Amino acid sequence: MTKASKPDYLAKVKELSRIEIERLLSRMGGKLDRRMEKGKLSQEEALAKQLELEDEQLQAWRKVMYSLKKKEEAKLAKEARKKEKAKTPAKKAKTTEKEKPAAKAKTATKTKAPAKRKAAAKKA
Repeated sequence: MTKASKPDYLAKVKELSRIEIERLLSRMGGKLDRRMEKGKLSQEEALAKQLELEDEQLQAWRKVMYSLKKKEEAKLAKEARKKEKAKTPAKKAKTTEKEKPAAKAKTATKTKAPAKRKAAAKKA
């Protein structure tokens, strides 16, 4: 923010309605508000600086949102490429008997009798 407000912002302030001026004054805070109260700045100059400040903040916000949008698009494109690769079948080489892994030995487990037999045995 510069010391003197730009002339185009002073022209914009002159075109504002009373309600718009009140809203702009309500958003103004800190240094500008105090300088206006002490008489160092006129109301028009303070409003012009506030408009300039808000325009700068808007441009910075747009820049950040643009970069976030680009990052999100790149991320989505990367995920789409991964899905495309996953859909395409990979070439599999035929394995020979020697290359096949050995089968795992099965461990012995207790076998349980079916529940129907137990229920039938209890009734008899």
